[in-house]
Amino acid sequence: MRPTQALRGGGEVPLGRHNKYLGHWGNFGGAKQKGIITYALSPNKQNPFAGAAHAAVFNTWRRFSKQVLYFAPPFVAAYYAMSWATERNHYLQSKAGRKEFGGEE
Repeated sequence: MRPTQALRGGGEVPLGRHNKYLGHWGNFGGAKQKGIITYALSPNKQNPFAGAAHAAVFNTWRRFSKQVLYFAPPFVAAYYAMSWATERNHYLQSKAGRKEFGGEE
């Protein structure tokens, strides 16, 4: 192993097609790009939670109101089916239910 490869991060470094070191992720040793402008804001000037509570409440309401008609009807139908089945079971296990349907089931 050559010493330059050891200095670059170990024995298995990514080498390109022409046996040239490619660099770390995102820096593949290509030509410097021109015309890219980056802007930065000082960390003490940033307010990452500005309006977060307000946006969370209204975004949650907006998303809920768009989806409620997709999940509410099956839940309502299942609730009524379960309550009907529970009442029917209580009736069939009562004296009147056994008297009416005693020999059938």
